[in-house]
Amino acid sequence: MFKEFKEFAVKGNVLDMAVGIIIGAAFGALVASFVSDVLMPPFGLLLGNVDFANLFLVLHGGTVPGPYASLAQAHAAGAVTLNYGVFVDKIIAFLIVAFVLFLLVRAMNRLKRQAAAPPAAPTTKECPYCATTIPVQAVRCPNCTSEIKK
Repeated sequence: MFKEFKEFAVKGNVLDMAVGIIIGAAFGALVASFVSDVLMPPFGLLLGNVDFANLFLVLHGGTVPGPYASLAQAHAAGAVTLNYGVFVDKIIAFLIVAFVLFLLVRAMNRLKRQAAAPPAAPTTKECPYCATTIPVQAVRCPNCTSEIKK
């Protein structure tokens, strides 16, 4: 059983998939940081100093009564919140990752189409009388001098 598992784990597809998952997780974290730390602050500034990380709706007050200035204060008070600002950040990060994956798959499909170009037309054929290889344009075999019909 261990031998079978080792054969499975060492196959190229499994290793490629593992590398892809690790790179994908790192890319996802990078995009999430880009969205929350680089993209959303200027966007929030354009919308009138909106901090998307602190957009929330209190569903049930905590031990300390609200209003709460930030999501961290609401959580510290034990309030139940609906964090729609964080959700907007995650949606934007997902859309960026999905778009990059679309571009990657599109590029791979183009490469596959180019690699699968139709084979070139044959330049030689076989003489039906002596089985010698002759040019396609030949009308007479240079070996056996037979006439070749096109």
